[in-house]
Amino acid sequence: MTNTPLDHAALRTLCANALRVLAIDAVQAANSGHPGMPMGMADIAEALWRHHLKHDPADPQWIDRDRFVLSNGHGSMLLYALLHLSGYALPMSELRRFRQLHSLTPGHPEHGLTPGVETTTGPLGQGLTNAVGMALAEKLLAAQFNRPGHTVIDHRTWVFLGDGCLMEGISQEAVSLAGTWRLNKLVAFYDDNGISIDGNVKGWFGDDTPARFEACGWTVIRDVDGHDRLALDAAIAAAKTSTQPVLVCCKTTIGHGSPNRAGTAKVHGEALGAEEIRLTREQLGWNWPAFEIPDAVRAAWSARDKGAQARNEWQLRFGSYAEAHPELAHELLRRHASPGVPDARTEKAFADAIASTESKRATVATRKASQEVLNAVAPAIPELLGGSADLTGSNLTDWKGHQPLLGSGTGNHVHYGVREFGMAAIMNGVALHGGFRPYGGTFLTFSDYSRNALRMSALMKLPVVHVFTHDSIGLGEDGPTHQPVEHVSSLRLIPGLDVWRPADATETAVAWRQALRRADGPSALALSRQGLPHAGEAGQERTEAIARGGYVLRRPANEQVVLIATGSEVQVALAAATLLGEEGIAARVVSVPCLDVFERQDDAWRAEVIPRHLPRLAVEAGSTGLWWKYVGENGDVVGLDRFGESAPAGDLFRLFGITAEMVAVRATRLVAAARTPELATH
Repeated sequence: MTNTPLDHAALRTLCANALRVLAIDAVQAANSGHPGMPMGMADIAEALWRHHLKHDPADPQWIDRDRFVLSNGHGSMLLYALLHLSGYALPMSELRRFRQLHSLTPGHPEHGLTPGVETTTGPLGQGLTNAVGMALAEKLLAAQFNRPGHTVIDHRTWVFLGDGCLMEGISQEAVSLAGTWRLNKLVAFYDDNGISIDGNVKGWFGDDTPARFEACGWTVIRDVDGHDRLALDAAIAAAKTSTQPVLVCCKTTIGHGSPNRAGTAKVHGEALGAEEIRLTREQLGWNWPAFEIPDAVRAAWSARDKGAQARNEWQLRFGSYAEAHPELAHELLRRHASPGVPDARTEKAFADAIASTESKRATVATRKASQEVLNAVAPAIPELLGGSADLTGSNLTDWKGHQPLLGSGTGNHVHYGVREFGMAAIMNGVALHGGFRPYGGTFLTFSDYSRNALRMSALMKLPVVHVFTHDSIGLGEDGPTHQPVEHVSSLRLIPGLDVWRPADATETAVAWRQALRRADGPSALALSRQGLPHAGEAGQERTEAIARGGYVLRRPANEQVVLIATGSEVQVALAAATLLGEEGIAARVVSVPCLDVFERQDDAWRAEVIPRHLPRLAVEAGSTGLWWKYVGENGDVVGLDRFGESAPAGDLFRLFGITAEMVAVRATRLVAAARTPELATH
């Protein structure tokens, strides 16, 4: 580059082209990745990030920063180039290591790994839905904390998305809710390039996207040339004035700048190759070698000074706010300091709730016990943001004194409608934003709808709580469409998701306590529709044993067999132990409310709870597969490896042999086989 000063337009073109060449160079070096989207959206990125985005690369966790979500996460090199050039702690060496082991530039953006990445994206549509959660959190926090003359929460959520995001069904759930909630600080840029992996999308995506968004209450800015910086500037300026969420429809060319691949599916997901990169550089007028950025472009991109100024101005405003409203200022900072809720006020509320369940010793459905816990602790946890996917009266996720969030209003209990997947991904966005502890409810069998968002919350280690009620054939007459069989076991397979299936009100209260104490991952509570009796003796010892995921509930002298159970089947195991005792067989009963937590205990605890020298039988009204690990090849599992039927719950438990009598019979066989090894069968 010569020393001749660049005019404004030329500099903007160079800044956009810097994004393009970094993307194609990194993909070429890795021989893997997606260059087409970064090349196509580079002008939009330049317009937003250099001229409108409020952020400070030196403080990626600044409370009042704008949030940026790359929903079309396969174009991750666009985001990495933006972060690097803006001044985040992402050196060029990491861009050179794109998609390599332990690099900070993985194939899709990963929250918690790369500074400045607000959410993990890749599963299309979920980034958009996370962004809806972030915008909702901003709106609710602003309503709770801003005061006349003191605006401390005032930021926007920006989203890039493509055709694939809009084809995914979750996008409609998110778009509908965002419009209903009138999230006017949410702005999405639609990369309308007409191309997906299989080619031109006209053959499988004929939606009138602008009309669809308008029908859902969005402001739509149509037919923006995604390569015209002045048109983009005008669109963004208009978006900032809207009283509704905004979709900016940008007509772009995928792979813009590539002479032979622009506008084709071939540029979507493979390296250009050395010759096409040479031709692309020539067409763009980019005269620098791979991974080299000229000083003038680097200086133009740096957001460190501008970002520091914006954050310092906010800190001055926050200082004035803290003087005028010290309690609110303290609370806002507390909520953002840690997602865990371990403070003394909350711990006392849980201690009182647990003491209450122990004193009442009531027979109660664990879904109802869950609501009673919320009644006791929610007033002490103002950051709780509850909700349900149109099943509030069944999941019992509301509490006395809650404020329902309806339409464009505010509140602390969200009516998501029949949108399980959207609810789960929105809760991820709320958790990512900070300031709230989200939880939401639906029937356990419908966890299938939200499963990928559960997986993403586990991948991102987000402390979201999922309340899944009607957890087995115990729900009865609704039949096999609603009766979970494989669901609890299936959820246990998700790494990092703690699945609690409590046996009584006390275990339910402890499960809630542990879920809200947890700051490094999600939890799921599988709760019963039917009433369950109090299972154990009162005392702090039992309470803390429950918290370890598995513990001995009944320990007779001269034990001969171990009965292991969860949830509603703990009462079956206890009754079976009584029957066995009458026959002279002493049975230990082990409750395992959370296998995931139990597996994290030390070897000594696990061996003490489930001794290997005794025959073992597990009982759970669901799939049996995971239990063989605990009972061994000579043990037994009483469960359900077929779909249920429509009938009263009691009839179903008898039909499938999940009764105290059958457990006692099968445990007796185990004891007999242990006494006479040659009789052992599997």
